[in-house]
Amino acid sequence: MVSLRSRLGASLLVALGAAPLAAADWREAIGLAADFDSGRPLYREQHLMKHAADGDLLTRLVLYRCTDGTPFARKHVDYRDAPKAPAFRFEDARSGFREGLRRGDGAATVFVERPGGEREQAPLPDGALVADAGFDPWVRAHWPRLVAGERVPMAFLVPSRLASYDFTVHEVAVEGDTRRFRLRLGGVFGWIAPHIDVVYAAPDQRLLRFEGLSNLRDDTGDDLLKVRIEFPAPPRAASPEAVERLAAEPLRACAVAA
Repeated sequence: MVSLRSRLGASLLVALGAAPLAAADWREAIGLAADFDSGRPLYREQHLMKHAADGDLLTRLVLYRCTDGTPFARKHVDYRDAPKAPAFRFEDARSGFREGLRRGDGAATVFVERPGGEREQAPLPDGALVADAGFDPWVRAHWPRLVAGERVPMAFLVPSRLASYDFTVHEVAVEGDTRRFRLRLGGVFGWIAPHIDVVYAAPDQRLLRFEGLSNLRDDTGDDLLKVRIEFPAPPRAASPEAVERLAAEPLRACAVAA
């Protein structure tokens, strides 16, 4: 049985169908995930991001690959209706697990599909929520408060629980031109659940490192992987054709933690 802290970690680190990928200014960033304790490489993330002319993030496509290059999971994110709680859909070909947030017809629905076909869904909880990759826009929106030393409250959606949970986010270190922020559950859960650290570059507020429970489970589908994900280089230009290929690339099961 997956623990609450595992589900929280999974959701933090995906409903929509793939949005039309029209010609636009696409950028690609690579994340390299390693086991938190041993440093052993586990998987690679390809993030393809489309921005509006004013710089607002519109769409994100993430492809997850084993170390041999096999694509095994994918996430689509659509920020257009709610940047901090975007519609998203995550799927993992190793187990068939899916989760996400669907928006349409004035309503929003959270869903989870577990291995074996069990499906649950519920209306999106009320309130000012942050969901999945909406955490990045949330950090930028609250940057002045965070770097001023405030403990900023945040309600984060956990699709596998069909609910949201209260977190606090605060700065714990300044390392050169980087800022380290810590996410911790509020209340009693804050004492029993592991924290998650994220490191951002101060000049451009770009995510450099994630440390904590991944949104990916191990190859048995039981436990979430505790990882360190490095984003070593700034985003680079990507062609719409490359994005189309990655959106259509078949997913296959492979060994992440072998």
